[in-house]
Amino acid sequence: MHSTRPTTRFQVELIKPSHYDDDGYVIQWVKAWIPSNSLASLYGLARNANQAAVLGAGVEILINAYDETNTVVPVGQIVRRLQRNPGGGLVCLVGVQSNQFPRAMDLARRFRAAGIQVAIGGFHVSGVLAMLPQIPPELREAMALGITLFAGEAEGRFADLLRAAYERRLAPLYNFMDQLPQLQGQSLPYLPPAVARRYAPMPGTFDAGRGCPFLCSFCTIINVQGRTSRFRDPDDIERLLRANLAHGIRHYFITDDNFSRNRNWEPIFDRIAAVRRELGVKFNFTIQVDTMCHTLPGFVTKARAAGVSRVFLGLENINPANLKSANKKQNKIANYRAMLLAWQRQRVTTYCGYILGFPDDTPQSILADIETIKRELPLDILEFFCLTPLPGSADHQALHAQGAPLDPDLNIYDLEHVCTTHPRMTKAQWQGVYRAAWDSYYSMAHLETLMRRAAAFDRNPKRIMEIALEFYGCFRFERVHPLQGGFLRRKVRTERRPGLPRERPWVFYPRRIGEIGRTYTGLLAYAWRVWRLYRKVKKDTERPGYSYFDQALEPVSNESRTS
Repeated sequence: MHSTRPTTRFQVELIKPSHYDDDGYVIQWVKAWIPSNSLASLYGLARNANQAAVLGAGVEILINAYDETNTVVPVGQIVRRLQRNPGGGLVCLVGVQSNQFPRAMDLARRFRAAGIQVAIGGFHVSGVLAMLPQIPPELREAMALGITLFAGEAEGRFADLLRAAYERRLAPLYNFMDQLPQLQGQSLPYLPPAVARRYAPMPGTFDAGRGCPFLCSFCTIINVQGRTSRFRDPDDIERLLRANLAHGIRHYFITDDNFSRNRNWEPIFDRIAAVRRELGVKFNFTIQVDTMCHTLPGFVTKARAAGVSRVFLGLENINPANLKSANKKQNKIANYRAMLLAWQRQRVTTYCGYILGFPDDTPQSILADIETIKRELPLDILEFFCLTPLPGSADHQALHAQGAPLDPDLNIYDLEHVCTTHPRMTKAQWQGVYRAAWDSYYSMAHLETLMRRAAAFDRNPKRIMEIALEFYGCFRFERVHPLQGGFLRRKVRTERRPGLPRERPWVFYPRRIGEIGRTYTGLLAYAWRVWRLYRKVKKDTERPGYSYFDQALEPVSNESRTS
């Protein structure tokens, strides 16, 4: 009788890097909010590769996964583990966006100095290779250090990468940008429960499709994932939901950039609703859609039946000239209110992104536009971004070709820092109005309006209180955009950006204690004010005969929609 136990083990370490804050410390939390679908996708692919014995019948692939937004990456432990393992291993820095590339490189240098094989993939590598005529300096530097770059999607290719790493024949560059894989029957995203528990709430994540048909000039999706949409089948989604339910995962972020353009949206929603009824489980979903999704017959109601409770909408701007300059032709101002009312009637929380810094913007016009939004649009969450020429976007490609001034520090290409010049605002004015926009929208007066609107749709105004603490609280008191947020900020003294001094313990820790005290004293004081406001509104709305109406709740006529 022959033993089937593996004789060799190959170690795969998957790391989703974070990036540095303004003081040079890694942005990291005890529990992060936003899960990484890239990390989950690569874990699923690595697990499938092990099950298929792609390295040979006697070789087992061992996998570890780390999201640096909620985990201190144990670099020393990883180095020792791989150096002691006769079968070798590979460190993969996955899903690396432009603002995360400097941190990814700092980690990669430490691994390469120890002789460890390293590969970097994600939106930055894929985007610049897709849009620039030559390989940029930061990628040339990576290859000179012996780091392998991977451009494109890993489905159908990751097993080959693992074989090359196992045989120590990795190429400097793998470029699959012109070969986008189909998604039907492909490996599904997966994170082991021990990793998923580091997010709050414990989430699942998957992409039901990739690609977007639109041409927004600031977007990298269309140049990395393509403009031809590709889809998973409802069977794939059901299999994932049932498998994750065994681990207690009921909350999901569907990462499609535009789920309403997924041609399988209806059968997927129907299947999820059927599984919910069969199992008696209240799955909960956050999706991303465009501002025309409500015109698809049945889309909004079926989304709610499937368990969609939060929807992110790319509002982007309300100035028609700005939308035209961004090639955002699909956004029609007159449709905004109709779209938002459709979601509000289904008691779905609406998130909208708003971009500051289009060519016609001034500080005065931006703040005036926000007042219009507050008065006329029934949305819940508005989060602000600086218009950023992200590498991989048409905006970046055009500015690069013109030789326009672009900040060389990729770490600040995070949508909350100014990276280039503006025709009508100084850098200080642009950065200042970004802060003023948050203060304006989340003022106490407007929070009261939002709470009363929520109650008008039979929603608990407490949700608005939670939104204010999560979104504005993260921006105002933690000084971090909420998309990079989490619970309880962690700063590690020894993990500071190279080039900045490592503070002595007797300097760092007292200062950090002071920071924590100021942050949470301010946050608690703000929370007390918002809670008192919530109690006031709640008491009012429970009075017999109470009703509320304002301009944003005015129904939209067909005539105004087409004007």
